[in-house]
Amino acid sequence: MGIDCSFSAPFVARGAHLPGETQTRTARDLWAYVDAHSKDEDLGAASFLEERRGRQFYLGAADGPKRDFLHWRACEMAGGHSTKPTTVYDAIGAAQVAKASFAGMRMLHHLAGQMPVWPFDPRPKAGALLVEIYTAIAARAAGVPRGRSKLRDAVSLDMALAALGSTPHQPLSRYDDHATDAILAAAWLRTSANREDLWHPTGLNEKIRHTEGWTFGVS
Repeated sequence: MGIDCSFSAPFVARGAHLPGETQTRTARDLWAYVDAHSKDEDLGAASFLEERRGRQFYLGAADGPKRDFLHWRACEMAGGHSTKPTTVYDAIGAAQVAKASFAGMRMLHHLAGQMPVWPFDPRPKAGALLVEIYTAIAARAAGVPRGRSKLRDAVSLDMALAALGSTPHQPLSRYDDHATDAILAAAWLRTSANREDLWHPTGLNEKIRHTEGWTFGVS
């Protein structure tokens, strides 16, 4: 099962997830910390970011130069930063992933012991497993050109699915990139789950595995 959010914050480059604040040594420690310090209902994390704006997170020009908040995980820098992901410390704009990612960390904390999460847990021989995904990777694998990853019509979606060896989809009542991303990513996961190279990416060492995690599909 793929979830499109970051499962951790950068750690390796600066030696801390939230420098000057946290003593977390693993991603699981960070999940627990975020959950304990978030006031939002329904596992939201907006208040966690707001209370740390200008120190840990960028929410606008009043927080200072945006470049001071641009830090990435090792998997986000793999391949010469070719995937151009948004950092989890940038919490403003349509492309921001900070709110969803830190809310996702709360969810992962509450799922502890109920479902394995890769790469923090070993891959099980059978049963469910959660992985972090980046939907643009699925789009590239389906032959969708860079900059046109968001599919918003039935024909484009079926063409991408066919490239992944999948049959046409059942018609949707409404086409938006949230729905088409989910369908395309599911098709890509089905075809990619048996690729051993994706489970053993070159840059994933034990320190990164436990502190930052990895996006499935980044080799």
